[in-house]
Amino acid sequence: MAPKPKEKPKAAASPSQPPPPIEDLFTSLNRHIQRSEFTQAVKVANQVLSAAPGDEDAIRCKVVALIRADKIEEALSAIQSAQKVSFDFSFYKAYCLYRQNKLDEALELLEKQDKTQPSMLLESQILYRLGKVDACVDICRNLQRAKIDSLEINLVAGLVSAGRASEVQGTLDAIKIKATSSFELAYNIACSLIEGNKLKDAEQLLLTARRIGQETLTEENLADDDIENELAPIAVQLAYVHQLLGQTQEAVGSYTDIINRNLADEPSLAVAVNNLIAVKGPKDISDSLRKLDRLKEKDSQKFELAHAIDMKLSPKQKEPIYANRVLLLLHANKMDQARELVSVLPEMFPDSVMPVLLQAAVLVRENKAGKAEEMLGQFAETFPEKSKIILLARAQVAAAAGHPQIAAESLAKVPDIQHMPATVATLVTLRERAGDINGAAAVLDSAIKWWKSAMTEDNQLGVIMREAASFKLKHGKEEEASQLYEELVKSHGDIEALVGLITTVARPNVEKAEAYEKQLKPLPGLKGVDVDALEKTSGAKPVDSASRGGLADAQEDGKTKEKPKKKRKRKPRYPKGFDPANPGPPPDPERWLPKRERSSYRPKRKDKRAAQVRGSQGAVVRDKSEPSASATNSNTSNPKSNQANSSKGASQNAEPSRPQSKSSRKKSRK
Repeated sequence: MAPKPKEKPKAAASPSQPPPPIEDLFTSLNRHIQRSEFTQAVKVANQVLSAAPGDEDAIRCKVVALIRADKIEEALSAIQSAQKVSFDFSFYKAYCLYRQNKLDEALELLEKQDKTQPSMLLESQILYRLGKVDACVDICRNLQRAKIDSLEINLVAGLVSAGRASEVQGTLDAIKIKATSSFELAYNIACSLIEGNKLKDAEQLLLTARRIGQETLTEENLADDDIENELAPIAVQLAYVHQLLGQTQEAVGSYTDIINRNLADEPSLAVAVNNLIAVKGPKDISDSLRKLDRLKEKDSQKFELAHAIDMKLSPKQKEPIYANRVLLLLHANKMDQARELVSVLPEMFPDSVMPVLLQAAVLVRENKAGKAEEMLGQFAETFPEKSKIILLARAQVAAAAGHPQIAAESLAKVPDIQHMPATVATLVTLRERAGDINGAAAVLDSAIKWWKSAMTEDNQLGVIMREAASFKLKHGKEEEASQLYEELVKSHGDIEALVGLITTVARPNVEKAEAYEKQLKPLPGLKGVDVDALEKTSGAKPVDSASRGGLADAQEDGKTKEKPKKKRKRKPRYPKGFDPANPGPPPDPERWLPKRERSSYRPKRKDKRAAQVRGSQGAVVRDKSEPSASATNSNTSNPKSNQANSSKGASQNAEPSRPQSKSSRKKSRK
């Protein structure tokens, strides 16, 4: 056996090697950043800082690398630890706060900085998230001269969110950019077309945006899942266009497909869920609530959107999600959850009236309509600039609760709709229900006055005046009604108004009525009718064929007789196997009646012989001609007769015992 070789002695530990030169570390740091290897870049930056603590360039590279690696908390910690450095990290800190959705803090920090292009861009993004889109648009317009890449995408998005979609095309023409220059811009312009109700054009542009996006992202070597996530907003928006076009089934299918794919793009998933719930309405409430539960924070007992969704959705997008949640809870009769959610909405959406409307809806559902009316009235007085929709809601709640006076007062406080025919009709009805006839008439007079001075193409003066005259005639104001009818006849030549005028004036002023009656065109076919003779008759009588012929002769000069249409004779259809030549005996006409009600019914006779049998079963019946035998056998027959009587009595007593035994069984079952 060969001897084991001796183990080599281990080399002694070498003394610690000196760190590489800082120049080499910065070269390595630059290489990692160029390759988007941000985690490695952070490690190298730490090596630089260990060799040269407080190096501004190393700290700045480390902060940027941490932000690009989505390690926002660590980036804030690095900024906090670099307070002694002379470099101002306020911009980076504001960006980190923006990424954490601490928008107010980020905006406050930016306002203290100089207005540079990066800071202005970040400020516009923050303002967009806060819903202050007009200010966002102003900043983007100020940055147009700087020729910043993709600035037009943010500008168009701001215009659409601000409700200024009509300015989009003019803006594009001014900066000379095509709608199809990028799929993001095409998507935003399609949104502006949706706002302008140009749905077909929006659909075509969205399809183009999806094609351009597919080609662009494929050239960038993105994976299929990443491409699908990038194009998810376009898919959701296409489904929304189909929904608006009335293609409900196609829209529902698209929304369901997006939800089932469980995309990583959570904002698009949230919009798809919300839109699907809006399409379904109160159908399948439990399923809708379960879908909404997918959007909330997993660890939270209350309903609040997940952080990733809450951070990326604008207030305008988040508000419908919470509103639909409240409405579903009301439909599901989960009042405690609805009340709890409604209580936090005013703080979340302070500039919106939706929380107040939802609070009123909860109160109405709890049969507290009076409290809802009071709350809506107080809000309208406090915020008059937002009072229009609040007053309309208050009028609806009051009208449904049977408070017509409050409903009429609420409608009367909305000045820009007082002249509309629908508003006038509603106000008149409410005033009439409240017993305020003069108030209803005043509403009609005010509307007539407005339409007389209005310079519009679709003037509704004739409609309002006709309804006002009818209303005043109904409530005994005949003189005012006749004035309105007369004005209508003179200005419009209205035949209906002429008939109403004659009817109204005929009682107080017959001569005037006859003068206007001459303006009526004679009805054709009435020349042969004697009106005086007709007035003397007692009333309408049945007309026989001879008089019909006379009336037809009187109408000859009015119209030519129409030839009567010949009815096409159809062959009768007989049952299968029926021969009409040999029909056989006719069917019984009483075949549908029960047998007892038919004339041929005869009840069965009872057998009289059965009644002659006397005695018990097996007893012998004897003739009366045998007296001696009966006499001699009287002693022996008595026991039998007693036996028969006793058995008969036993049988009579046994009859009622049967139901008793049944009832006893029922008791034992119980």
